[in-house]
Amino acid sequence: MAEFDITQIRADFPVLSQKVYNKPLVYFDNGATTQKPRPVIDVVQRYYEKTNSSIHRGVHYLSDQATNEYEAARETVRRFINARESREIVFTSGTTGSLNLLSFSLGEKYISAGDEIIVSEMEHHANIVPWQMLCERKGAILKVIPFDDRGVLQMDMLPGLFTPRTRILSVAHISNTLGTINPIKEIIAMAHTRGVQVVIDAAQSIQHAAIDVQALDADYLVFSGHKIYGPTGIGVVYGKEKLLEELPPYQGGGDMVDVVTFEKTTYNELPYKFEAGTTNYIGAVGMAAALDYLTAIGMDRIAAYEQDLLHYGMQKLEEEGDIRLFGTAPDKASILSFHIGTIHMLDAGMIFDKMGIAVRVGTHCAQPVMQHFGITGTLRASLALYNTREEIDYLCKAIRQIKTMFA
Repeated sequence: MAEFDITQIRADFPVLSQKVYNKPLVYFDNGATTQKPRPVIDVVQRYYEKTNSSIHRGVHYLSDQATNEYEAARETVRRFINARESREIVFTSGTTGSLNLLSFSLGEKYISAGDEIIVSEMEHHANIVPWQMLCERKGAILKVIPFDDRGVLQMDMLPGLFTPRTRILSVAHISNTLGTINPIKEIIAMAHTRGVQVVIDAAQSIQHAAIDVQALDADYLVFSGHKIYGPTGIGVVYGKEKLLEELPPYQGGGDMVDVVTFEKTTYNELPYKFEAGTTNYIGAVGMAAALDYLTAIGMDRIAAYEQDLLHYGMQKLEEEGDIRLFGTAPDKASILSFHIGTIHMLDAGMIFDKMGIAVRVGTHCAQPVMQHFGITGTLRASLALYNTREEIDYLCKAIRQIKTMFA
């Protein structure tokens, strides 16, 4: 595309043309999952109609075609994040599956009693609980990087958290609740000087801006297909080849083995030793179609458009008055978490719904963030490339109506 054509982009997403309660749908729940463009829907339908067959195990035509498309999808992911090798791309069920894989395999390889793992206070539960489970299993210690009331990580406190027993640091690139863009390149460099491996949760960043894992010197990076306009049930672990080679597999079964005997099993080469069983091969192909779609638009164009939308949205919410925004970091992505005066978020969320506006209500799987602010949850409007200023204006109109109703 030569330019960012919002009219054409919106036309590519069939779901956006529908009405909810006889109102045009305004979809602001993109942090939970994004809608799917026609090219993704078409490729998934075509695959089921013409190509479906279990990959890697067949010698017949359909299996060969399915395998080729699956491996081509792996190469598409490699290009999208600029990994060195396709073998550094492991397909999983999603970000949660990816983080559980890494927490188990890294734990088995590197963690002993008394070792330490660092996460941040703003993490999604999926980047807290698997590490807690590992700590409980191994007798390790979990440490936390705090954030301030703007939602900015207190980087001056990070050096003091490292000790000779620190083994792993796992942090979100972008907070799913606050929208904060964390300085991951700086964090990675700081950890590497101390011999600490770093896991980056890119679930909320992969769809908003270009990511280059080599430029970041990322050890591991994870994300989900459904957050980046692809199908559900598919995700990615990127890992440096030399590091993945050293890790034990997370699950056992078909496709991850080389030779199986009752005396001993040897494992397949990368990336297959981490892809036990029949993977979501159709999801992988659908995700690749989504990445191709975004590449055609241009990630830099998407980032610029969404930043403009974010700044407009923050300005309009502040102009409404009696709005409390959570997450006001200077470096921030397109997430608006807020309260409307003292109106309960569930009441407001139900009224938004009746007006055709889809927002997320609750803790957003980030209860420690809510505990930091002493609240039980927020309203969250998370923006995507197909949202518009007019939709933000309508959100503000709905806020005024809610205020009137509860006055």
